[in-house]
Amino acid sequence: MRGVVLAGGLGSRLDPLTRIVNKHLLPVYDKPMIYYPIQALVNAGIEDIMIVTGGRNAGDFLRLLGNGKDFGLKHLDYTYQEGEGGIAEALGLTEHFSRGEKLCVILGDNIIEKNIAAAAQDFRRQEQGAKILLKKVPDPERFGVPKIDGERILSIEEKPDLPQSNYAVTGIYMYDDTVFDKIEGLVRSARGELEITDVNNRFIAEGTMTWGELAGWWTDAGTVESLRRASNMVAETGANLI
Repeated sequence: MRGVVLAGGLGSRLDPLTRIVNKHLLPVYDKPMIYYPIQALVNAGIEDIMIVTGGRNAGDFLRLLGNGKDFGLKHLDYTYQEGEGGIAEALGLTEHFSRGEKLCVILGDNIIEKNIAAAAQDFRRQEQGAKILLKKVPDPERFGVPKIDGERILSIEEKPDLPQSNYAVTGIYMYDDTVFDKIEGLVRSARGELEITDVNNRFIAEGTMTWGELAGWWTDAGTVESLRRASNMVAETGANLI
C-alpha cells in the first residue's frame, strides 16, 4: 500500500498566517502540521509516500522533509498542484506513483490522536473498492455526512443542512487504483473543484465502499480556531507522533 498526503491549496482561511507560509508548515504545538499525517501513514506500515504540494512555497516542503529520514523513511516523493482544483484533482496527480497499488490518502491538515494501522490492515485484506474512516461529531453539517444502513453506507452528502447521521467523513481515505478512473470521469462542482465526495459516491454506487470508526480524537487545522484546538489537544493528550 502506498500513502499520499494532500498538502496543496492556498490556506486562505488562515490568512494572514498563510501569506508567506504554506498552511501545512504552520506549527501544531511543537511540530509542523505536515508531520502528523506523514507519521499516521508510517504508523500504519506505509513507507512509500508522496506529498502533493502547491502554492508559492512548495520548495519549503523539500527543505523541511528532505527524504523523510525524520520518519525512518528512505525517500519521499513529491508532486505539485497548481491552484485549488479540489481534493480529487490533487489525488489524480499521484496516478503515476500509485497506479497498480492500493493507497491511503490523508489530508495534510488532519490531526489524529491514535493510529490507523488496524484500518489499513483491514483494507489490505479487502478485495477491491474503498474504505473511509468516520467520526461522530456534534456539528456534522460542517462536513461530508454519510447516510448509513447497518454496515452499509448508502450515500454521502457534502455539508448538508439536515444531516442524515451524526458521523463526519474524516480526511482519511483508502482506495484501490480504480480511483483514478473515477476521478477522470468527474465533472467540476459549482465551486470549480473535483470533489472527493463524488469519488466516494461512485464507490458506494458500485457496492465496494466499506467504513470504520476512527478511534481517539480527530480534528482538522485549517482555520484559526481549529489550528488552536489542534495545538491544545496535542499539548494536553498527545497525538500519533508518540
